[in-house]
Amino acid sequence: MNTPAPEQSPLGRNSAYVDRYDASLLFPLPRAPKRAEIGLAGEAPFFGADLWTAYELSWLNLRGKPQVALAHFMVPCETLNLVESKSLKLYLNSFNSTRFADAAAVQARLRTDLSEAVGRGADQPATVGVRLVLPAAFEREPMHSLDGLNLDRLDIECTQYQPAPGLLRATLGEAPVSEVLTSDLLKSNCLVTGQPDWGSVRIAYSGPQIDQERLLQYLVSFRNHNEFHEHCVERIFMDLWTHCQPIKLEVYARYTRRGGVDINPWRTSHPMALPKSVRTARQ
Repeated sequence: MNTPAPEQSPLGRNSAYVDRYDASLLFPLPRAPKRAEIGLAGEAPFFGADLWTAYELSWLNLRGKPQVALAHFMVPCETLNLVESKSLKLYLNSFNSTRFADAAAVQARLRTDLSEAVGRGADQPATVGVRLVLPAAFEREPMHSLDGLNLDRLDIECTQYQPAPGLLRATLGEAPVSEVLTSDLLKSNCLVTGQPDWGSVRIAYSGPQIDQERLLQYLVSFRNHNEFHEHCVERIFMDLWTHCQPIKLEVYARYTRRGGVDINPWRTSHPMALPKSVRTARQ
């Protein structure tokens, strides 16, 4: 099977915006090559999902009247592929002038197409969760900051702007602690275009206490790093897992939207319920 590269995706290229349904616009990218870069050759030590929100979903009803909705997608991190974000936006735009019987038909089509894309080439089929929020429920969509102790209060000196896991320290050998730490200073850049990706991150762990100043310096060190959102979160998880040796670890990032879509990767060392999809003020 030919493995598509990010450079072959629609990112950074002029694209015709198709407004008639076209599932072929979806561009899956295998997760394995970037995981190999962080030492993951076999089964990953984490569970999780990529949680997407699409704010610009629209289609026509059978009488030609436009309909709108928000869409929440849940892509399990165990899937063989992720979907390149611009291709998802182009695909969603292809619904704009297409008639569907109702929102349930749109939801079913989204689930089928996205599941096929993320599972393409795998031995077992994949399933992407899809939830539509119709206008009558828009006011119930919550907005809140990530919960936890915010590291940004710390007055630190920052000198490294490429991922520097050597900054991480934990008090190994002492009694374990449980903490939830957050930061709004996460920034990385698109792997293909170099455009900035802004995010907030929440780290919950149990184990040796992590040096908070060094953790914040480490998060800031992603500032000039080129990598997709999902890969950044997995890199953060693996660096913490390796250098700080927690008993339990959860990393959740919420990135600001681009082109009407936000991407929110979540990775955890232990099975647990999905985090609530609560957008931050910057999203």
